[in-house]
Amino acid sequence: MPTFAYTAIDTQGKQKKGRLDADDRGAAMVSIESLGLMPVDVSASSNGQSASKPVGGAGPGRLPFLPGSKRMKQKHVLAFIRQLGNLLAAGVPLARGLQILIRETSHDGAKEQWEAVRAMVIDGTPLADAIAQFPKSFPQVYVAMVRAGEAGGFLDVVLKQIADFMSRERELKSKISTALIYPAVLATIATGVVIFLLTWFIPRFSSIFDEFGQTLPLLTRIIQAASFALLNYGPFVLVGVIVTVLAVRQALTSAKGRRKRDEIVLRLPGIGAAAARFSLVRFCRMLGTLQGAGVPLIASLKVARAAIGNQTLTDAVDRAIENVQEGAPLARSLGECPQLFPSSVVEMVSVAEESGQISEELIRMAGEFEEELDRQLRVLVSLAEPAMLFMMASLVGLIVVGMLLPVFDLWDAIQ
Repeated sequence: MPTFAYTAIDTQGKQKKGRLDADDRGAAMVSIESLGLMPVDVSASSNGQSASKPVGGAGPGRLPFLPGSKRMKQKHVLAFIRQLGNLLAAGVPLARGLQILIRETSHDGAKEQWEAVRAMVIDGTPLADAIAQFPKSFPQVYVAMVRAGEAGGFLDVVLKQIADFMSRERELKSKISTALIYPAVLATIATGVVIFLLTWFIPRFSSIFDEFGQTLPLLTRIIQAASFALLNYGPFVLVGVIVTVLAVRQALTSAKGRRKRDEIVLRLPGIGAAAARFSLVRFCRMLGTLQGAGVPLIASLKVARAAIGNQTLTDAVDRAIENVQEGAPLARSLGECPQLFPSSVVEMVSVAEESGQISEELIRMAGEFEEELDRQLRVLVSLAEPAMLFMMASLVGLIVVGMLLPVFDLWDAIQ
């Protein structure tokens, strides 16, 4: 059995050296970690000499960095962060905790990413820098919080806060998705009914109208033209719709396109207020979490800004951050963006600043506004249902009336 020489760091940060027998380098690393040590260098020893190989090198038990890894489902990332925080809180060393999570993970894609993160951590890379290599799984917001936790020595606390934040985010997004299901179903049904009328119902009436030999009403001719286009040029219409959708999506990827889209969303009756409240909930919860984790105010504001999700409101917060950097109070700076921060919010933030309870108050407000957002969504859904039914009935009714108008004209002519 080969012998491996190692250099490791114990829980007090002291360097330890030693030798042990193991089947391979990966097994040696696991054995070192089981002693409560974090490997720094592990090398095979032969005839008193060792072929030094840092822990970060590729070898048995070591997965190389995967720059092209896919986005993990949020439930896998949430489980990783929460479980790692629990292990660190129980006193388990970081590298050992990562090894435990890798062993317990059943999802292959998640296992690969966690192995890559662990390998970089063992190399001496901070956890924040390691997870930053996977921006699809760990957004900048979480990376900044982990970095603050590592710097302050309370990484387990920060990981718990991230997990709680992610849980609330998932719950909030789930409410919004649920609220949109019924309107989406109605819109799909309406589209299907209109396509059926234009491709089956209208052509049969058109053949009858051709026998009349009279000029048809304008509405009837428009409906017939739409039916003719759909029947004879359906594939081209479908391609045109797809191209249009892709072009719009491409335009929205630019900063100018996102700002224009977000401006339109904020101006929509009802929807704009709900969108602004959703951004406020995310901003308050993130800023409160960061402040509770001991992150400086300016850094917290810059990170929380990324959680807003609306480019127009993000630009307004940028101006508020500039004011805070110049020495202005937080409440007064936020008050310059009334669309996101109403006067009641500014007053509560001002009182929290005076009392030194800014993190607690922001998180409390986030919970309160989330309940209010839930009520707003229920109201919007209750209004959207009859609105969609009315639109569907109006569209179908318009088609039916347009096809019956020639019949009424013919009846009048006969009389």
